[in-house]
Amino acid sequence: MSESVSATELASQYTAQVNADLERNTKEQERVGAEIASLQEQLAALEHNHSVLVSIQQAIQAAPVPAPAAAQPAESVAVPAPRTKKSAASGTGKRTPAKPKKSAPRVTRKAEKPAVSQRKNTTGPADDAAQQTLVDLVRRHLSQQSEPRSAAEITTALGAAHPERSIKTTVVRTTLEGLVAKTQAQRSKQGSSVFYTTADAGDSSASAPAEEEAPLATA
Repeated sequence: MSESVSATELASQYTAQVNADLERNTKEQERVGAEIASLQEQLAALEHNHSVLVSIQQAIQAAPVPAPAAAQPAESVAVPAPRTKKSAASGTGKRTPAKPKKSAPRVTRKAEKPAVSQRKNTTGPADDAAQQTLVDLVRRHLSQQSEPRSAAEITTALGAAHPERSIKTTVVRTTLEGLVAKTQAQRSKQGSSVFYTTADAGDSSASAPAEEEAPLATA
């Protein structure tokens, strides 16, 4: 009876020992597997860095190396020639004064001045007209007219007189309205059309009927 009990206890001890060893082995496998996974990640990172470094090295080796700049030759220093006995002897003697060079006549400079003045005179009315503003051109055109003019008529006249300039009717009309606002021009309507005259022309046309009515009133 005692032998059977001892055998049972021994079997249970072996079973417990084996179970403990199995659990310990399983945990050790998990630990080693985790370390292996970490080492594999490190190995993959190292292999990637290695490939990058190799490609950089190949690119550097394939790049052309610039040739060294050629050394510039040293500038030749002018060495004065040794003086001869004659030059030394002549140095002790009296030096003849150098004759002053005759200056060129100044007549040539005076002759150049008319050429400059002729160049200045070449800037004719075309340059002056190009420098004038549209306001000046419109004001001068109105002052030369004896009758009221529309914006379209003024645009046509200025375009013919100054073909080098791009003059539009809308811009001319805006300029005329600006002159009217400054009392430098007057605006009048005939039906649906608008006409413009200078302020002086408008005053003279307004005073003319008054002068004609004066003799009738005295009669």
